[in-house]
Amino acid sequence: MSLVPKLAPHTEATIHQFLRAHVAEAGVEGLLLGLSGGIDSALCARLARDAVGPERTHALLLPDAAFPPALREEVADYARRLGISLRVVDIDGPESGFRTLFPEVTDRVSWGNVKARVRMTALYLLAREQRWLVVGTGNKSELLMGYFTKWGDGGADLLPIGDLYKTQLRELAAQLELPRSVLDRAPTAGLWEGQTDEEELGLPYSELDQILFGLEQLRTPEEIAQVTHLPLEQVRGVEAVVERTRHKRRLPPIPKLGLRTVGLDWRE
Repeated sequence: MSLVPKLAPHTEATIHQFLRAHVAEAGVEGLLLGLSGGIDSALCARLARDAVGPERTHALLLPDAAFPPALREEVADYARRLGISLRVVDIDGPESGFRTLFPEVTDRVSWGNVKARVRMTALYLLAREQRWLVVGTGNKSELLMGYFTKWGDGGADLLPIGDLYKTQLRELAAQLELPRSVLDRAPTAGLWEGQTDEEELGLPYSELDQILFGLEQLRTPEEIAQVTHLPLEQVRGVEAVVERTRHKRRLPPIPKLGLRTVGLDWRE
């Protein structure tokens, strides 16, 4: 018995169909995403390009002062290889403006969230003007762990890899032969220097995804620990994080006053 999530053979085709259908339904001109040099955004860019064509796929690189110059060149080269447009917009100015307004705030996570929200603001500003949909690059592992900024990188029109665990999307990226530098780079949200996903999450994705997959199958923590040979306390810890971050995956709560209420019994 295994709790390693497998990649379905129809994954790529399903995502292509999903993207084309939403572009057609919305009547927009194309898709826009933030391209960072990480595997998630690189995979989303490739899937979008293949689904709707390079002329309808657009990307923004939104670096701060700490963003490595070599990585800028790598991202630009990847966009050229895909044949998609790329615009580079430095975000130090807007972020510095907020720091000037709120000098008492010193928590780096708070400022990391500001950075993520500045980036999403830029994406939506351009997308509204050009009639594009914003493609989010969050994956299932991040969504379930609440490992995203509410109304920041969690704000998007579409999440094409949102039902793929990190280990699954790595497999898909390898199948699509994404650049080796992208495949090998340690996952990071780029919110502060030296930050990595797995360090913040507290365990590698190879272990995390087995726990999450077990929870998806409604297995008990005891069953998951037995099958995966991971510590029961670790499994329970992941389960607690999933429960604690439910609010990040929901619309804001609304008190029930009318006949049908948005987010409760008014179904879209």
